Amino acid sequence: MTKIALFASGSGSNVQAIAEAIEAGKVPAEIVLLVCDKPDAFVVERAEKLGIPVFAFKPASFESKEAFEAEIASRLHTAGAEYIFLAGYMRLIGPTLLAAYRNRIINIHPSLLPAFQGKDAIGQAFEAGVKITGVTVHFVDEGMDTGPIIDQECLRIEHGMTRHGLQKAIQKIEHSLYPNVITNLLNGNREEQN
Repeated sequence: MTKIALFASGSGSNVQAIAEAIEAGKVPAEIVLLVCDKPDAFVVERAEKLGIPVFAFKPASFESKEAFEAEIASRLHTAGAEYIFLAGYMRLIGPTLLAAYRNRIINIHPSLLPAFQGKDAIGQAFEAGVKITGVTVHFVDEGMDTGPIIDQECLRIEHGMTRHGLQKAIQKIEHSLYPNVITNLLNGNREEQN
């Protein structure tokens, strides 16, 4: 069973979806740590209910990004985490974690990258009036949503769809796509090691 860590900053609906897929036997992983940069975020409560160990921190209480990333890396090492899956983590990953988990940090983004990188991708797509958007799962590198793409799923924006409706439709895709990608990635890597 591959040990994974999840990073999130908000409500944690993707954390819930991944945890449920693991519980159902669909994802061959164990969540050994949730990392959250907002101690009052709902994802912390969600993780505690799921029995997932939590490291919630305030970045401002550390002297630098390197300092809090070193603390995260230490906790990941102690927990035995082999991969990091970002699930709504609203910070760029810095050199400390990138070096410790090179090619083992994966992110989900609510657009068809390279379109609509960065914050509020759903809002960006909605405001741009595009007819097709979707979800991307990609490896994390030094840039913002610039790493190699693992998988994507398209969504047609129907006439009359509201921003809220678009967000719900995107989340529905995320909640099925991300666990599937995690399963394929972990199974693929396990086969390569044998």
